[in-house]
This record gives sequence, structure tokens and C-alpha cells, in this order.
Amino acid sequence: MNPDALTWAIAQPIGNRWRGLADAYTGGTTRVTFEGRTVEYRSLAEIGQALAAGYAAENPAQRRPNMTLVRFARDGG
Repeated sequence: MNPDALTWAIAQPIGNRWRGLADAYTGGTTRVTFEGRTVEYRSLAEIGQALAAGYAAENPAQRRPNMTLVRFARDGG
């Protein structure tokens, strides 16, 4: 589980689907209820994958590299 994704999800307002997933994950349960719907996940790992996907989708800047390597070569010929 990506700790950044879990921290981000816990910071969401109560009732938000990401917050519901985080609460279920930290509570050790695989049943999540949000927006009047209940979803039963197969495992905590599956909830972790859903949180990671949500975090990546809602924080696209986190996916960009913060450093780029550029190399130049002068042809000796």
C-alpha cells in the first residue's frame, strides 16, 4: 500500500468514496459503503489497489518525474 495514497484518502471528507475505502482498509474490513451503495472487495490488497488508482487519477502531478537527464554528445568526425 502506498502510504501517500492512504494519507490522501483519509484526508477526504466523510462520505467520499476514497475516504470510505481508506476507513475500510484501516479497519481491516472488505465491505465499503458510500453514496448509498455497498461494495464487497475480495481482499484488503484489492482495496489498496483501488486507493492507489484513485490517488494516481486525482493527483496526476504525482506521476511526473521530478528530474530529467539530458545527455549531449559532439560527434568527433
